[in-house]
Amino acid sequence: MSRNDCPWFRKLNQKKEDRVVKVIRSGKPANLSVHEILVGDVMLLEQGDIIPVDGVFIDGHNVSCDESSATGESDLIKKVPADVVMKALFEEEVNPKKLDPFIISGARVLDGVGTFLVTAVGENSSHGKTMMSLRDDPGMTPLQLKLNILAGYIAKLGSGAGLLLLGVLTIEFLAHLPQNDGTPEEKGQRFLQILITSITIIVVAVPEGLPLAVTLALAYATKRMTKENNLVRHLQSCETMGNATVICSDKTGTLTENVMTVVAGTLGTGKFRFTAVDDQTADTQDGTHEQVAGDDKKIHSEPAAEVTMSKLSSALDPEFRDLVKQSVAMNTTAFETEENGKQLFVGTKTETALLDWARRCFALQQIAIERENCPIEQLFPFNSKRKAMGAVVRLPNNKYRFFVKGAPEILLGQCSHAVTDPTKPSGTASMASEQQEAIRQIITDYARRSLRTIALGYRDFEQWPPENVRKEEGSQNVEFSGIFKNLTWVGVVGIQDPVRAGVPKAVQDCRTASVSVKMVTGDNVETARAIARDCGILTEKGKVMEGIEFRRMDDRERIAIVRDLCVLARSSPEDKKILVKALRSLGEVVAVTGDGTNDAPALKSADVGFSMGITGTEVAKEASDIILMDDNFSSIVKAMAWGRAINDAVKKFLQFQITVNITAVILTFVTAVGSETQEPVLNAVQLLWVNLIMDTFAALALATDPPTESMLRRKPEAKTAALINTPMWKMIIGQSIYQLIVTLILHFVRPAGINNYPEGQRKTLVFNVFVFMQIFKLINSRRIDNKLNIFEGITKNKLFALMMAIMAGGQILIVYVGGAAFKVERLNGPQWGISIVLGFLSVPVGILIRLVPDAVFVALVKPFAWCWSKIPKWKRKKKTEDEDAEHLGGVKDALMEIRDDLAFLKRIKGGRISQISEVIMKPREYRERTRSRSGSRSSSRHNTSPMKAALGMPGIPDQ
Repeated sequence: MSRNDCPWFRKLNQKKEDRVVKVIRSGKPANLSVHEILVGDVMLLEQGDIIPVDGVFIDGHNVSCDESSATGESDLIKKVPADVVMKALFEEEVNPKKLDPFIISGARVLDGVGTFLVTAVGENSSHGKTMMSLRDDPGMTPLQLKLNILAGYIAKLGSGAGLLLLGVLTIEFLAHLPQNDGTPEEKGQRFLQILITSITIIVVAVPEGLPLAVTLALAYATKRMTKENNLVRHLQSCETMGNATVICSDKTGTLTENVMTVVAGTLGTGKFRFTAVDDQTADTQDGTHEQVAGDDKKIHSEPAAEVTMSKLSSALDPEFRDLVKQSVAMNTTAFETEENGKQLFVGTKTETALLDWARRCFALQQIAIERENCPIEQLFPFNSKRKAMGAVVRLPNNKYRFFVKGAPEILLGQCSHAVTDPTKPSGTASMASEQQEAIRQIITDYARRSLRTIALGYRDFEQWPPENVRKEEGSQNVEFSGIFKNLTWVGVVGIQDPVRAGVPKAVQDCRTASVSVKMVTGDNVETARAIARDCGILTEKGKVMEGIEFRRMDDRERIAIVRDLCVLARSSPEDKKILVKALRSLGEVVAVTGDGTNDAPALKSADVGFSMGITGTEVAKEASDIILMDDNFSSIVKAMAWGRAINDAVKKFLQFQITVNITAVILTFVTAVGSETQEPVLNAVQLLWVNLIMDTFAALALATDPPTESMLRRKPEAKTAALINTPMWKMIIGQSIYQLIVTLILHFVRPAGINNYPEGQRKTLVFNVFVFMQIFKLINSRRIDNKLNIFEGITKNKLFALMMAIMAGGQILIVYVGGAAFKVERLNGPQWGISIVLGFLSVPVGILIRLVPDAVFVALVKPFAWCWSKIPKWKRKKKTEDEDAEHLGGVKDALMEIRDDLAFLKRIKGGRISQISEVIMKPREYRERTRSRSGSRSSSRHNTSPMKAALGMPGIPDQ
């Protein structure tokens, strides 16, 4: 576990994972927590279950699993009992290559019921090992590294000042020692006082409050960010996000609401359309259907029948209506569940949108009832490569029908026929090229209206499996490509996923903050272009590109266009990782969102990875730095604002503390050397009180400032930017000069009226003035730029006012009741007035300092620039591929076990297994031989990183 993982994240994760499952233990059924499952238990499988452990399938009926969380592929894996596999191995009657008895943790049961024997739990399961391999220890944050370097130089300067003071005062003490008539005890006490003063200077100079300020700023920000739907897992991501220059965002659920509804559609060849009553995306409502190819070439222009959703069912021919209803109900992997007495569909948002549409318009019954008369013979789950899914069903007349749905541009190219008129029993006819062009224009029209388009088609067969069609190796299942042709076009529907309400403003805020936003989506180009335009992501000069085109480019071509790229459509998780890599190679600080297991490499390779709290997989969450609990893009902008607030808070504290350091050290040094008794105007106890003010109270006051609107109106800082900018140096030096002039005049010059004060009262006055200058300087330190509004957002930070009151109250108590402990005397009214007025003058002095142009200040201090020009700037080391690999390989032992286990699991592809008998019968020998082979291959490649050792991990592709 990373030490930077937030404790509330761990508690939330444990609570979420704790669920009750059904097991058989000692022959008796029981309901147990997933944390109580042991190896040897027999666990029950039911539709909809998410499997928490690894095991071997014992028995069941029609059990099929979605193992995409482990493999990244959405192929449906049918499970076969282990004894059937063993029989096939020894009798060799059936090819065992396609038989899969393994139950993998993290998979979802999509169909059937059954039981399996638990073989691995927790960190020993495949899912547990994957999660363990993603854990890491990021070490210190970039800001802490910068501060450590600065603190080291300050400590050296402070130590040097303390040692120099000790040397000067010791020489002076020894020089006056012959004339000193005091007792040995008095002489010893005097030298001890010199030693204490020197040590106190070192204590005051050492900036031990810097780590406290960083910790307070990060802790406060992460707590507040949680309330704003940002669950921070790694603390360094907060400050990094403040300097992000590019955000690569998913579309569905992040930029849009992920509430999909069918709002429009065209059935047949384009002569019949339907639309929702409240569909605001339609450009016209006059019922005229005009198709245009290119810019001005008209295909045809004729009246088209158009109805609303409520009249759709009655307007269609009953036979065609049943065809559409079956096409939706049969060809789906979604299932039904009951929640609060209401039947709900559970599955992908696209499938549930189609099922809701069929239920609303065609009186769709329960899926199980619809399938009673038409049993499914073979199911082809959705695949990101073919962009389609299908199902073969047996009709009541003992013929077979292949239902298909998917990307319209893909299906249309495989259609040879089309339904002619959905309102009449007119059957089908061959599809002319003009009709195909008209349908393409309809698809483009829907896409331009920001609608996700899904096409429906079918093909009839006399028998199943059909003759002369290629079958999957070792199985009677037909290959999808063998029957995915000569389809009949049914129609295309447009699914609306509206843009979230606050997204356009959030994108504009990013643009104002000089942060580029890029959309990465799997939708087609036109839909992606329309959504990007609605969100404000697509600029006039912005480019839109498909993933396959982007992937084919070489590095030089990608780097040339990547900054102008606004939308990456039809993209894969691998495209997202390539995009992140290209942007980071240009020096950009990249934040990226992801929700799937395959997004883990991109999330890890980015500077800041955001996973989705609602739709994200566990692997994606573990690979991320921040979890968006509402899956909302607006929350990313809030995280960016808090990141900038953290960086500003630390700089505010730094500006305050260095001023106090300079003033206190110089004042103590000068007054001690100039004193006949070698005593500074501020004694050791008083200096420790000042140290407490500038460390603890100031950190609490300045580190808890919330973000302001002005923070999003400036550019992000470069990675190599100096920790202390010119306005800060100007304020530090200017305030130090003012404070030194006031305190030294009060101590040495003693203006009229003050000269008559007793020595003790005069020193108390200097001490009081010095402290009140720090209190009012705290207000000045709320800005680190040249703007004059130092009170911006002060009402939102109640802790700031509380700390001001505590410091002022503490100082009053010290002066009145401190007495001998602090060596102070009580002050009268005029003396208090002098203290407060001189302290308050820090505010107008700060205004005057900000009015001085930076160029003038630089010209004035340029002759002295050598003092700090030799301090090396800290540069963040650029992440290399090996560092990314080590990032993924946080737990070495876990990676070794993964490599051992996946030495044979990598042979699994969609449930296909080779050499299974050797694996089952002699696992130890097989593992040892596999490890030796892996070791020899690794030794032959001297540059193999820990990441390469785990590349067989499902869901993490090779680079």
